[in-house]
Amino acid sequence: MARSPSSSEVADVVVVGAGPSGAVVSKTLSDKGFSVVCLEQGDWVNPSDFPGNRPDFELLIQRRWSHDPNVRKLAADYPLNNSESDMSPVMYNAVGGGSVVYGAHWHRLTPGDFRVRTVDGVADDWPLTYAALVPYYEAVESVVAVSGLEGDPVYPEGLTYSQPPLPLGPAGRRAAEAANSLGWHWWPGSQAISSVKHGHVEGCARFGVCEWGCPQGAKASFDRVFWPSALQSGTRLVTGARVRRVCTDSRGRASGVEWVDRDGRNEFLRARAVVLCANGIGTARLLLLSATTSQPEGLANSSGLVGRNLMLHPNCMVTGFYDQPLDSWNGPAGELIYSMEFYETDPARGYARGSKLHAMPSPGPLAAIDAHRGFPFDEVWGDNFHSIAERHSGALIWGAAVEDLPSAVNRVELDDSLCDSNGIPAPKISYRVSDDTRRNLEFTVQRMRDLHLAGGATNLVDVGLMKAEGGHLLGTARMGFDPRASVVDSFGRSHDVSNLFVADGSLFVTGGAVNPTATIAALALRVAMGIVESARDLEVPW
Repeated sequence: MARSPSSSEVADVVVVGAGPSGAVVSKTLSDKGFSVVCLEQGDWVNPSDFPGNRPDFELLIQRRWSHDPNVRKLAADYPLNNSESDMSPVMYNAVGGGSVVYGAHWHRLTPGDFRVRTVDGVADDWPLTYAALVPYYEAVESVVAVSGLEGDPVYPEGLTYSQPPLPLGPAGRRAAEAANSLGWHWWPGSQAISSVKHGHVEGCARFGVCEWGCPQGAKASFDRVFWPSALQSGTRLVTGARVRRVCTDSRGRASGVEWVDRDGRNEFLRARAVVLCANGIGTARLLLLSATTSQPEGLANSSGLVGRNLMLHPNCMVTGFYDQPLDSWNGPAGELIYSMEFYETDPARGYARGSKLHAMPSPGPLAAIDAHRGFPFDEVWGDNFHSIAERHSGALIWGAAVEDLPSAVNRVELDDSLCDSNGIPAPKISYRVSDDTRRNLEFTVQRMRDLHLAGGATNLVDVGLMKAEGGHLLGTARMGFDPRASVVDSFGRSHDVSNLFVADGSLFVTGGAVNPTATIAALALRVAMGIVESARDLEVPW
C-alpha cells in the first residue's frame, strides 16, 4: 500500500476507484497539473498470479478468481445482498478494476443509443450526442490501441482502428459462414486486445483466457495502459483504501473523503473536488452512505434517483457442439465476430430495442461441462462426463448482450443488516428482468440457435439468462439537464454539490446493447476535461 495522505494534506482532486474511469480521470488531471490522489480499495494484481498461467485455470476461477465478490470474498471485496435480484452483479476491485478480468469487447454506443426517447419513444435521451463523444472515444482509443476492422455500416464513417483485427480462427470462420448463409450482418471482433505490440501491451498469443487476466499482457487492462503514465504524471495512488463517505462542509460542498485502511485505521483526506469512479453499484452506495442532516436521502440526491435505474445487461448464450474440431480454446475471448443484425427496434418483435450477438471460443473442458449443468444428472456425470469434456474442441458459443431499459424500481440501496469487514453497510440490489427484456432474451436465444443450426452444430445447449453475468453496472447516477430528473449534468457534475463529480457507468441514461467500457472511458475523459476547463469557476477555494 502506498503512503497514506496526511490529514493536513489538501489534494486538488481525490478520485475514488482505480478502474478504467478512475485511471482516465487521474491521468488526465495529473497531466494538466492538478494534484491528484486516487483511493482504491483493491490492490495491484501480479500478472504471474493470473489463473490462465496454469493448466487448472478452470478450477481456480470457481472461487479465488470468481467474478462474483460474494464467492471470491477477498479483503478488497464487499458483500452484496442479491436476495431481491434476478442477477448477481459482478465486479473486481483492483488497480485497473474490472478491466483486469473483462473480455475486452470494445464497442462504442451507436448514434441511436443516445436518442432512444426520440427514436423509439421509450426511456430518455442522453444530454449529449454520439458526435459530441467522438473526440473522447478517439482520444481514449489512441491509448488503448483497439484491434478491429473499419467500415462496419452500423457506425458512421470515420471509426477506425489502430491495429488490424485478430484472427477469426476455425470457430470464427464457422460463425461467419453461418451468418452469411442467413444473410445477417456480422463483423470481425473489435477489442482492446493488441494484435501487435503497443507500448506496455504485448501482441496477442491467443491463450483464450482473457476474462481471467491475460498472461501474455496483450489485453489493454487499465492498470497497464493508463496507470503507469498517470503515476509518472504525479498521481498518488493509495491501495487498500476503502472510502466510507464523502464529507461536506457547512455550505454543503464536498470537503474530502473519510476512508479506512487495511489495518482498520480511519483516515481523512481533504480535497477541493471529489470524483467518484467506484462503478454503478459502488458510487451509488457511497452517495447513500454520505447522507447528511440537510440531505438525509443521500448526498447529491435531491432528485431521489441515486441508486435507481440500475441496468445490468442481461446476457444469454447458446453453446453449439460441432463434429469438426474448431480449436475452441484459442482466443480472443473477447469475441471472434459480432452481429448487430437485431440491435435496433423492430416493432414486429413486440418489444423495444435489441441485442448484440457475439461468437466466442469455449476455453476448456469444464466450460463444456458447465454448459450442461441444467441437464439430468445421468446425462452429465459418470461415463458421459468424459465424452462431453472431450467435445470442447468442437464447441462454439454464441452469446448476446441484451439492452436493459432503465426502471426506477431496479436499484441499489443500503442493506439494513449486511456490512463489509469494516462495518460499513453493504449494498442491497433490487433488480427484476422486465417482461419486454424477457421477450428480447427469448427472441435472441432463438436467433443464436438459428446461427448454430446454419453452421452445422449437432447439439445445442441454451442459457436463457446468465444469472451470474451481471458485469455491466450502469445508470444509478444518471446525467441530464433537469436536476429533478437526473443526478449530474452532462459533464458528470452534481446538480446539488458543485465540486462533486461522477465519472463511471453510473452516468448512463440508457445502456445500449454493447459492452460499455469504451463509453465509460470516453465519458470519464469528458468529465476530467470539464473539470480542467471549469476549475476556476468552481465555488471552492482552488
